[in-house]
Amino acid sequence: MTAAPDTTELDGSARAAQPRQLIVTVYGLYSREEGGWLSVASLIDLLGEVDVDEPAVRSSISRLKRRGILNAVRRGGAAGYELSEAALAILREGDQRIFRRERATVAEGWLLAVFSVPEAERHKRHVLRSQLARLGFGTASAGVWIAPAHLHDATAEVLRRHGLDGYAELFRAEHLAFGDLAVKVREWWDLDQLEELYTDFIEEHGAALERWDGSEAGAFAGYVRALTDWRRLPYLDPGLPAELLPTDWAGSRAAGLFFSLHARLERLARGYVLGRIG
Repeated sequence: MTAAPDTTELDGSARAAQPRQLIVTVYGLYSREEGGWLSVASLIDLLGEVDVDEPAVRSSISRLKRRGILNAVRRGGAAGYELSEAALAILREGDQRIFRRERATVAEGWLLAVFSVPEAERHKRHVLRSQLARLGFGTASAGVWIAPAHLHDATAEVLRRHGLDGYAELFRAEHLAFGDLAVKVREWWDLDQLEELYTDFIEEHGAALERWDGSEAGAFAGYVRALTDWRRLPYLDPGLPAELLPTDWAGSRAAGLFFSLHARLERLARGYVLGRIG
């Protein structure tokens, strides 16, 4: 089995946007229309718009190659890189999550992941927990993790991809008793941390449209920065039901801001990129 790539850059789970994450955002948005390939020269040109210099681009590309995310490929004599098959699969899964506007509802139920890993293979226990956390699961108890039911397909795919499907069972469930489900959700997920991260996103990008100069280049820079910061948040908050969240939840305002930026900037940003790499 081919080793799965390090997903830190793919799902944006690092704490702050780094050149590697900006590069993955550019690949995820634009290279798939070109067969997953971009030339090094194009990457250097595009990343210059978000203040990443050439040495940082080249260093970041090398690291992404070592992590199994990019493969070196020459086309027409030009040096470039394409996304690995495993990275393409992860980005396709990410599309469904990052651009999903709907939140789960309590009526849709929950997904339970129940797992048991032998002590002799405890390293796989760590991998399994890490992957469930990356998907946005909360911890109901030591071997029982919980998420909104709509994550079933993504969870099954991730467990299969990492060879972990033999250690876990997935169940569809509903909460019958006991206790206040909103209180339980606060125990299972760190809502205070999520609130802080959403607030940071609003503070960072809330004035993006006011700062935008109306150009395609400006649209590209603003959109890539916003998406790079946004794409980690739907993995930490797996679309938890609004009725279980605090009043005036910052996540709702952050989502409204992101999708406003997406509506205003995405088409112009795409036009800028296609004009540079076409």
